Amino acid sequence: IRGTLVSCNQFAIIFGMLVVYFVNYLIRNSLGETAEAIQTAMDAIGWRRMFVSEAFPAGLFGLLVLFIPETPRFLALRGRDEKAYSILAHINGAAEARSILDEIKATVHEKREHIFAYGVAVVVIGILLSFFQQAVGINVVLYYAPRIFENMGASGDTSMIQTVVMGVVNIIFTVVAIFTVDKMGRKPLLIIGSAGMMIGMAALAALSFTDSIGTAALVFIIIYTASFMMSWGPICWVLIAEIFPNTIRSQAVAIAVAAQWISNFLVSATFPTLSAWSVGGTYCIYALMSLLSALFVWRWVPETKGKTLEEMSRLWKK
Repeated sequence: IRGTLVSCNQFAIIFGMLVVYFVNYLIRNSLGETAEAIQTAMDAIGWRRMFVSEAFPAGLFGLLVLFIPETPRFLALRGRDEKAYSILAHINGAAEARSILDEIKATVHEKREHIFAYGVAVVVIGILLSFFQQAVGINVVLYYAPRIFENMGASGDTSMIQTVVMGVVNIIFTVVAIFTVDKMGRKPLLIIGSAGMMIGMAALAALSFTDSIGTAALVFIIIYTASFMMSWGPICWVLIAEIFPNTIRSQAVAIAVAAQWISNFLVSATFPTLSAWSVGGTYCIYALMSLLSALFVWRWVPETKGKTLEEMSRLWKK
């Protein structure tokens, strides 16, 4: 059930975004009656209220972190076998805990290896998974959703409501991933999601080039985001957690996540400039990246469904 559990992480992220969309909508509507008054108040105090609202979940998060146990693999690496066993027994039952711990120790007691001990490919695949998750343009849609809807002709109030609707759709299709990732596998869902994103972005590009922006554009944005949420959103995190051998996992995951945030920054920061150049052309770039992501997964990414983390070490040794 590892895929399901890691997908729940994405559900939590998307649910948090939906809460943020709703909170921002409430803050915006509390600032005035007319569009001009609201915009003036947003520039003066609205953004401050948005930042203050973040302090409460951040404080709660800080408290809850104190109750998170270390992972059994980390504890075994540090020689704290009894603590590792107690956590495994709590999760898997005492009967299975000892055999699982023995299997973990069989790999973590190997010498700590340098990052390319299993070849360059495993690290590059982790980096490219992170890169493609961002290069398809998802955070452009999430970050700039109100602006995108306003460019389609929606008013400020309507654009915020459409953003909330999009957040609800994201929740629904993340749940789809949670219930299918351990049944269908990682690769099929990623390829299906890439195809859906490519269709959504290509259609948005065509609508933009023909100045046919309207309800159809909202439909294709929903197709695009739904395709991402049932595939690359949660499953990229699943694969990053799964594909690396134990002895290089901590460094390799750090590199992959760093690549993800760098890609996030580059894609998000270039969107205003690219959209000023050509909105349709920008969507074409994201459609192309969606196609390339499908080809990348089909050709190079191993299926990790049903494999233990220790089996991944043997896979890459081959």
